[in-house]
Amino acid sequence: MRAMKKIRWLGSGLLVMGLCAVSQAEPMVLVRSGASLAPIVVYEDAPPYTRRAADELALYIEKISGVRPEVLVGRPDPLPEHAVWVGYQPVLREVMPGVDFDFQHPEEIMIACDGRHLVIAGRDRWNPDSLVVATGRDTITGYQQEYGTINAVYTYLRDYLDVRWLWPGELGEDIIRRQKIVQEPCEYRYHPQIRNRSTLFRLSALGDNRGRSFEWTRFQRLQLDSLNVPGGHPQTGWWERYHEDHPEYFALQPDGKRSGFPAPKLAKLCVSNPGVWDQWMVEVEEHLARDPNATVFGANPNDSYHRGHCICENCRAWDHPDGEMRSYTWQGLSQEYVAISDRLVIFANHLGRLLRERYPDRDYYVLISAYGNSRPAPVAAVPAANVIVGNVANMFWGLDARDRNRPDGPTVPEQFAAWARVAGRQQWRPNTGSAGGWQQGQPDVPLSRTAESFKFAAAHGCIGIFVDTIWEYWATQGPLYYLVAHLAWNPDTDPRALMDDYYQRGFGPAAPQLQAYWELLEEARNRKVDGDLPFGEVYDAALLARADRLLDEAENAVSGAPEHYARRIAFMRAGLEYTRLMVEIRTLMAQYRESREQDTAAADKVRANWERLQEIARDNLMRILQPGTRYAGRLHPD
Repeated sequence: MRAMKKIRWLGSGLLVMGLCAVSQAEPMVLVRSGASLAPIVVYEDAPPYTRRAADELALYIEKISGVRPEVLVGRPDPLPEHAVWVGYQPVLREVMPGVDFDFQHPEEIMIACDGRHLVIAGRDRWNPDSLVVATGRDTITGYQQEYGTINAVYTYLRDYLDVRWLWPGELGEDIIRRQKIVQEPCEYRYHPQIRNRSTLFRLSALGDNRGRSFEWTRFQRLQLDSLNVPGGHPQTGWWERYHEDHPEYFALQPDGKRSGFPAPKLAKLCVSNPGVWDQWMVEVEEHLARDPNATVFGANPNDSYHRGHCICENCRAWDHPDGEMRSYTWQGLSQEYVAISDRLVIFANHLGRLLRERYPDRDYYVLISAYGNSRPAPVAAVPAANVIVGNVANMFWGLDARDRNRPDGPTVPEQFAAWARVAGRQQWRPNTGSAGGWQQGQPDVPLSRTAESFKFAAAHGCIGIFVDTIWEYWATQGPLYYLVAHLAWNPDTDPRALMDDYYQRGFGPAAPQLQAYWELLEEARNRKVDGDLPFGEVYDAALLARADRLLDEAENAVSGAPEHYARRIAFMRAGLEYTRLMVEIRTLMAQYRESREQDTAAADKVRANWERLQEIARDNLMRILQPGTRYAGRLHPD
């Protein structure tokens, strides 16, 4: 362990992908015949999540074998003949002298066994003075910059002890019980390419309390990541704070004024003004005073991406004349003009230079967005090494996605790839929309298409993912959540093998029926979206009856099998009922609107359906969508 400017870190080395490399040593027995043969050792003063890793490892060994190993804190005296070492501790250089413990990569993990000792560790970094962080919604206790060790423990539990967390809660946890736990000699190392994973399920991220998957996202190695890349538009408050004293910070409009058009929270900046750069740095310093753990600082233009950009001579000098033409609007004026991607990159590079000069020993980054009129890659400007491009590439649902502002131009994946050729770091930040009922909890599960998109993003410089929202409708969308969680941890995951394992572990004898069930819903979703068909036409009585029959066959297949399989099938059946009710609501509301709101019978049935939806949601890990709110759309008569 060594300190660096109050940042503490413990570390590994060479990346070795794949399974353990087996040596000539004998296997190590952890548990046999009701007895634990190896205590778990964690070092004194370990950060909270590393200590938690040791306790959770002991808990799951007990769940598997019925025996909980002792957890020792600090260097044992005398040293045990066999032990499981959680987190790097200096004594390991004596205990396992042939292993390299010098971690070189962010979040790197290692699992190594020499037949006598097992070490499960990763690169841990933390600031002892900033372990408690207040967020806008909650307080994080035990905050670290890197959580390598606890993610290594979850990797060990999944890949070596065969624990599965199929969905949140006790019903989704699948454990294979055994009386003997043996570890073969091995050495495995890995570090994740996608370092910002927590904003994939941002409702269940650290510091947020809106989701229902908080523990699940931690088990899947999503929640405890190392690159906190924010979303959104960080300058929404600038007009209110600065326009009176510094009107020159804001975009010059065609009428010669710096008016903040189109609205205060949407006002654009005069990005070529050095005063804007200096003020941005002041805000970075204020941000770090509030949160010393921050490493990424946003410089995205405010939303309404086509309106109000600066037309001053200096800003326009940064725009490349060969840029792709886009549509722009100012007060009383609309015209075609080149994309502002080069302008935005040059702006970010100036901010990145100031960051390096002010904090030369820190890995701090500037975040900009490839969004709207900066979707095309820059023609000449190249993002600096400390600039992250948040690419709003709406290809979550498949690689045929097109830019709605230029439907005859490059596809969204082609835009993403073009940025990858000039930007060393991209954050994939898709807006998902709701064409397949994503926001309302329909079975919007294009598993194959979404897997292709994840792999494409990873192959083109993706170091983080921020999805506008995964809504946590577990009974209707759960398999897709499971798939994307594993691809975020390791994009090289084989989607087919992963999902085959999901169906087998989740449903045992009924695996073929559940696989057929979800493939039926996947095909229906794709047909609905591809043909822009009404929900009622796709999820008609015949399709819902086929889905019901598959679940009936599944129930028959698990007759006499362990009871949890039947409970899991019932969970899926609740999702099918939710789907049926939601489709009926859509149909009834169309009738209600066509009758000019005179069809009281339809309205009453919709209200009854909503009451039942609320019951299903409460009992089956479904988001409770409130009637009348934004994402309920026009789906309630009141």
